[in-house]
Amino acid sequence: MFDKILTHYGLNPADYSIQAFGSGLINHTWKICTASEKPCYILQQINTAIFKQPEDIALNIRNVGNYLQQHYPSYLFAGALPTVSGDDLYIDEKKQYYRLFPFIPNSHSIEVVHTPAQAFEAAHQFARFTRLLSSFDTGCLKITIPHFHDLILRYEQFTHALEQGNQQRIQACAPLISYLKEQEHLVHTYERIKKDPGFRTRVIHHDTKISNVLFDEHDKGLCVIDMDTVMPGYFISDVGDMMRTYLSPANEEEKDTTKITVRDEFFTAIASGYIGDLKNELTDTEKQHFVYAGEFMIYMQALRFLTDHLNNDIYYGARYENHNFIRAQNQAVLLQKYMAKSAVFHQIITTI
Repeated sequence: MFDKILTHYGLNPADYSIQAFGSGLINHTWKICTASEKPCYILQQINTAIFKQPEDIALNIRNVGNYLQQHYPSYLFAGALPTVSGDDLYIDEKKQYYRLFPFIPNSHSIEVVHTPAQAFEAAHQFARFTRLLSSFDTGCLKITIPHFHDLILRYEQFTHALEQGNQQRIQACAPLISYLKEQEHLVHTYERIKKDPGFRTRVIHHDTKISNVLFDEHDKGLCVIDMDTVMPGYFISDVGDMMRTYLSPANEEEKDTTKITVRDEFFTAIASGYIGDLKNELTDTEKQHFVYAGEFMIYMQALRFLTDHLNNDIYYGARYENHNFIRAQNQAVLLQKYMAKSAVFHQIITTI
């Protein structure tokens, strides 16, 4: 299989070794290495169960890459390489889609945010990406995952699960269900945002986990990677995802909720890195909703986990009994602790 793929990219399979790479859960990824001085590469197979139209992803990456090359040629953009026939993707006889990326020398990614400095660098890189594309026509971007961060839809799916889902699980989850229903005001805020001209539609990454930033040997950010979910959207998606995944030392899989904390210094780092780069781009209305971004994303993920649990784990699946309930409860606790610091976080924003 790999020999044929490499040949389509003009590479001699005999010159390279292949090993699994990274910890991504969506696409299969391999590093293509060589013992010689030749460049190394990253090969990915696109998960078509998630991304129904891989050609749309390729088109988005090509359009964004062309724009950045034209307007900001010094920006390090890790776009896909063409096949020998000039195609963005290689499609095999089983209709499986592959693409090849250059491996950036002297770069690395990290899986967990350990320091505020790392959080700052990541926030700066995601903000920089959006800022450089501020004049890019978002109408040129395809929607690779429809309604990906649509909180209105996610709440509707939640209420539908309460009506049609597993009744035994619904009864067992009554306290958590009650708490999430009490936070419906977050949905109403999002409804107002969608109608507010103070919110700009921008080029948004939509997947701002720390592993989607490349760092140099001094832990300084180089660029963002994994642009499958680059779509038109609101800044709250990128900021909210950073809040959700950087603020607590415990991730969404943690069963012991006493380990879930919200670290002020990491919030400050995210806000400083993001607003510092986009300060002249963000509207006053957007800045006023910076803290809301965390509420928006944490709440949405809690809804999605619990909805799947009530629907018998048909979307995320479950590695053990009540897996998605545990994750939903985890996110609900994170939301509680985040909202308890709302006043402190709003004060921090005024100083940036």
